[in-house]
Amino acid sequence: MTALLERLGDRLSGVRGRLSADASMGKLTWFQVGGPAELFFQPADEEDLALFLERLPEEIPVLVVGVGSNLLVRDGGIAGAVIRLSAKGFAGVEQISDHRLRAGAALPDKRLAAAALEAGIGGLHFYHGIPGAVGGALRMNAGANGVETAERVVEVHAIDRKGRRHVLTKSEMGYAYRHSEAPEGLIFTGAIFEGVPADRDEIRARMDEVQTHRETVQPIREKTGGSTFKNPPGTSAWKEIDRAGCRGLTVGGAQMSQMHCNFMINTGGATAFDLETLGETVRQRVRATSGILLDWEIKRLGRFEPGRDVMPADSQ
Repeated sequence: MTALLERLGDRLSGVRGRLSADASMGKLTWFQVGGPAELFFQPADEEDLALFLERLPEEIPVLVVGVGSNLLVRDGGIAGAVIRLSAKGFAGVEQISDHRLRAGAALPDKRLAAAALEAGIGGLHFYHGIPGAVGGALRMNAGANGVETAERVVEVHAIDRKGRRHVLTKSEMGYAYRHSEAPEGLIFTGAIFEGVPADRDEIRARMDEVQTHRETVQPIREKTGGSTFKNPPGTSAWKEIDRAGCRGLTVGGAQMSQMHCNFMINTGGATAFDLETLGETVRQRVRATSGILLDWEIKRLGRFEPGRDVMPADSQ
């Protein structure tokens, strides 16, 4: 895999961020599984990211990852370039008006909630319970406790595959449940969020409620990726998984959590093949039980190892 970085040679001269070949993706995801990235890049700042994208040949695929909380990288690894925004260049947060914050895409969601608390801005407390970063929240309209990102975003800043900058309004993001219509080629670098006036004690109490709920019903101390499947219309994914008898179901080192059966966990020694096979088995059994085909919320990326493809339930 080192051939790609060598082939690029001087094309990336002037890039200041961290460049490496054959980088382990298992170290970057909460599941702690997955093959290597052919090329890994951590840009120093927005200018560095724009330069890298401008100089990278268009035929080389680009994938952006955040903190890896809802990401499953397959065992065969990822072809092309994987970009992970650096904390130093993309994790800043500042108050820009009475009720608005500007936050970088690499800022952990919990830190966005903490900054809102410090500023006395309400309505952003739900980020305290989301185990990801701002960039992922923008892309998937992350939400918790009855509030979604779409309700708090004012504008989103991004860079496209050619290194050009964009500013998108909330309407241009095309938000729906756990989804946005923003072009896949855009890399989010930050956003402006707007909350509401609130007392700090009230905000802190709401954040404590979020934390208590997570600790009570979710296996947050396990190697997990958060909610595995999206909630279908009119019901909850965990209810349908439980009804299909999949609570505690295991495949190799992968298990549907006994505590919250919409959470998949690596009990130790699981492969990405184990985890994805388990997920598709659950989808198949839920469809057989209730007629509902669950949609993945966890992103599965990369290549299967030869002879170890996982067949999606909807193709069986």
